[in-house]
Amino acid sequence: MADTPPESLLLLDDFTNANGISTHGTAWQSLTDRVMGGRSDMRAHIVQEPNSRFLRMTGRVSLENNGGFIQVRLPLKNGEKRLDARDYRGIELDVRGSAGNYFVHVRTTQNLLPWSYYAAPLPVSAQWQTVRIPFDDFSGSSMFRRGTPNLRQLQSIAIVAGTTAFEADISVRRIGMYR
Repeated sequence: MADTPPESLLLLDDFTNANGISTHGTAWQSLTDRVMGGRSDMRAHIVQEPNSRFLRMTGRVSLENNGGFIQVRLPLKNGEKRLDARDYRGIELDVRGSAGNYFVHVRTTQNLLPWSYYAAPLPVSAQWQTVRIPFDDFSGSSMFRRGTPNLRQLQSIAIVAGTTAFEADISVRRIGMYR
């Protein structure tokens, strides 16, 4: 697994809760471009293997009808409280997947429009690997003001497949924020 000492990682989920609730206390959501007329399809579910559980997202990303994404999103807002990530340097994931365009998206109080987010590329390989994505690598999309996210008030984090047509297959067995 990761080289990060447990005390320096804010664990958001390791998919060990049998009730489907993340370690953070919120539930994962599935979204596709169909919310705006697109044609992409997906399936997201928890997979149990002998020594681990993980979230797997598979599907067909289609660019038809102005589409182009599928995603699983974890709300980071618990009640009225948003996650303050100022003490952390970035996102750390244990991930594997097939070739394709994958991203991590975060949303903050700066993201006023539903299609507004901060994104960073997510490299994957067929074998499990630990990936670190510094918050400085995220850039704003569909926003009035560009730049990096306001870490004081994170609202959600998402694993996204998109921007090109392809068959997506990505698995995440741990996600958190590292110092």
